[in-house]
Amino acid sequence: MTFNLTLLLCDNMLVSSTTLAAEIFQFAQAMARARKNTQTSLTIRWVSADGQPVRTSAGFELSPTHSIRDVFTSDLIHIPALWRNPRLAVLKHGAYIPWLQEQHQRNCSFTTVGTGVCFLAEAGLLDDKPATTHWHYFDQLQRSYPKVKLARQHFTTQAGNIYCAASINAMAELMMHQVERIFGRVIARQAQRNFFHEIRNLAEPASISDHQKIHGDETIVQAQIWLQDNLSKQLSVPNLAAQFGMSTRTFNRRFAAAAGNTPGHYLTEVRMTFACDLLKNTDLSILEIANYSGYNDASWFSVRFKHWAGNSPKEYRRTVRAKLFSTEVT
Repeated sequence: MTFNLTLLLCDNMLVSSTTLAAEIFQFAQAMARARKNTQTSLTIRWVSADGQPVRTSAGFELSPTHSIRDVFTSDLIHIPALWRNPRLAVLKHGAYIPWLQEQHQRNCSFTTVGTGVCFLAEAGLLDDKPATTHWHYFDQLQRSYPKVKLARQHFTTQAGNIYCAASINAMAELMMHQVERIFGRVIARQAQRNFFHEIRNLAEPASISDHQKIHGDETIVQAQIWLQDNLSKQLSVPNLAAQFGMSTRTFNRRFAAAAGNTPGHYLTEVRMTFACDLLKNTDLSILEIANYSGYNDASWFSVRFKHWAGNSPKEYRRTVRAKLFSTEVT
């Protein structure tokens, strides 16, 4: 299977909002090849309206590989951020609008970052749908496209197969989500470790799919909290179900419907995320970390961790600690 990524180019675009997307996907493809995963190949196309180079906000030119007049398939079209007033770019590149509408009819997915959202808004693809953009453009976007449901408090939005990001950092998370969908979770986690410290410079590990799903089942919320508080214990789903007054079958069904995952998978995510934090921030032995994370056997923990993360606990510790630095002068 070939996944076709199309990167839209236009004058005055912010270069990093496109090149970063390409680099993340190319890294994922390289990891897939290294793991001998030949099920998915990647084709990246750089597309301008007329096939001619565009001048970026940095002052240099980017040359496309295709124009929108060429015939090719797109599974995902990525639209970059624009420097300063995006309306000028939309007017200059008006040929993109009917082309985007046509691609939408073909069920193509879209990701866009910052003010690049105005191309989708101009095409009417965000009418009555949530979207976000760079904070400086909030008011102008609302005035220009009143049908868009502007989500000012969100860094990312999703409306079906249309994803919007307010910033480069948020865009990187959207790309990781796409990488997981296409190449699988293990490769997505490897991509996170390779890119996210550089992109975000955060002390905590980044995550694209481990955020708790917001839901209204209060009993399941309590079960999730209980699992988080007791992850080091040996747990049984039937016992947990009985504790919350349900049969195992009913508990599994309600948990999956509310949280989007089975209790077993949810517990694994919580345990492994906790183990990642201990590996990064403590000098505990692998056995101690295994015990704190709910595993009595270090070897079994290492097998499970490698299956989950793509690296052994020791390799993970070495990788993440190599990216830490101190601002103290000695």
